[in-house]
Amino acid sequence: MRHNKKFNHLGRKAAHRGAMLSNMACSLIKHKRISTTLAKAKALRIYVEPLLTRAKEDTTANRRLVFAELKQKEVVTELFQNVSEKIANRPGGYCRILRTGFRLGDAAEMCIIELVDYNENMLKDAKKAAKKTTRRAGKKTAKAEEAPVEATEAPAAEEPKAE
Repeated sequence: MRHNKKFNHLGRKAAHRGAMLSNMACSLIKHKRISTTLAKAKALRIYVEPLLTRAKEDTTANRRLVFAELKQKEVVTELFQNVSEKIANRPGGYCRILRTGFRLGDAAEMCIIELVDYNENMLKDAKKAAKKTTRRAGKKTAKAEEAPVEATEAPAAEEPKAE
């Protein structure tokens, strides 16, 4: 029976699954975005997010624990130096999964998994959306204040022209 065993085995033995997830996590940290199947991406997200949380605090113990999972010194250095600075203020949810359709060969559902803070296009959209939010009550007072200001500015602009 598989009571309370919710993780996806991905059709592999434990050693193969662990090695695959470790390699995929290294690729994700190194390239910031990878393309894979949806099932693997969901398993990878569960695998890599605790490692990213550990990277927020740069201690020897955390470096050793992350290195025990990833086994690539360059990737651990990249994670603790660059990635941890970007995710420092984020309370969780470091990865985003974007579905891209189905693979032609076997119709597997494909997706892109990426680190949230490295997608420049989405970050620009989020900043624009934040600027659009206004309160309706503030518009009436803003319009009432703008009208007298414009009236006082207009004669000041005409005086230099007359001279």
